[in-house]
Amino acid sequence: MVDRQQLESRVRIDLTAVVVAVDAGQPYVLTVDTDDAPGIALPSGPLVPGHRTLQAGLRAWVEAQTKCRLEYIEQLYTFGDRTSSPMEAGEEIDHRAVSIAYLALVSMPTDQLEMQAHWLSWYALFPWEDRREGPSPLINDLHDRLLAPASQTVTRNKRVWRQRVDHIFGTGLLPWDEERALERYEMLYAAGLVEETHRDHDQPPPSASAAAAGVSLAADHRRILATGISRLRAKIKYRPVLFELMPPEFTLSQLQKTAEALSGIPLHKQNFRRLVEQQNLVEETGGVATDTGGRPAKLMRFREDVQLERPSPGLRVSANRRARARAS
Repeated sequence: MVDRQQLESRVRIDLTAVVVAVDAGQPYVLTVDTDDAPGIALPSGPLVPGHRTLQAGLRAWVEAQTKCRLEYIEQLYTFGDRTSSPMEAGEEIDHRAVSIAYLALVSMPTDQLEMQAHWLSWYALFPWEDRREGPSPLINDLHDRLLAPASQTVTRNKRVWRQRVDHIFGTGLLPWDEERALERYEMLYAAGLVEETHRDHDQPPPSASAAAAGVSLAADHRRILATGISRLRAKIKYRPVLFELMPPEFTLSQLQKTAEALSGIPLHKQNFRRLVEQQNLVEETGGVATDTGGRPAKLMRFREDVQLERPSPGLRVSANRRARARAS
């Protein structure tokens, strides 16, 4: 038997990118083809000696795989999992893969989006997260499956499990919380309702779960993306990251559609505009947009000075009573 103190540990560092863009009111994430099931993944690659920094390595991999050059980027989370331990030369090897994930935001016109790799709507991956037109019909389906006997085996206390389901999916007394995207995905994973659960256990996924649980990604990349969605939905409320996704000039209607696309909830037009005005986040450019289908709309731009004026400039978006009633 191998002495545990003599175990050799090998750590591989992978860099994974959650690259987000918004076009025509829809949020997209950048993906690439991969040989690993199911054939779709986030851009990623290992850290190698030639990379000066972690961010430099990530930027290099993303540009090489997708031709997309990153500007705004921040570290998202570090994921670490112990993998198989095969015998090499009579010694057991403790393999551990550490994945350092980053969130990147890009502003890109449609023609450039179509030219680069694969941009996939994140609501194709998480269809239950889009509540702009009201609660997704999938919520009731997933709610029933989560409360089915087979799913409740993840906890000994069925009452506690039901309360958790209602709380996280907004089906009980508490309203829907758009920032809990990661918790919802992890609950579906624990209950075996997403393809990744069965793939991780070398089991074929139930055919009935595929349509309800959205498109899956290779490895743990959908979990990483869910982490990015939760982070971004929270961050737009206290930092002006929303403007990283906007062109240099935009209308207030375009800004609202982008905020709704990311948060997944409908926003009241007048309340949103009042909030933008009170926060003093934008200024008029003097130009107008004539392709609005109606009256020309004023073109705005982000006020760079706002970041020097106060520490937490952001849009604390929330559905008003009427919009929240439609979303609940």
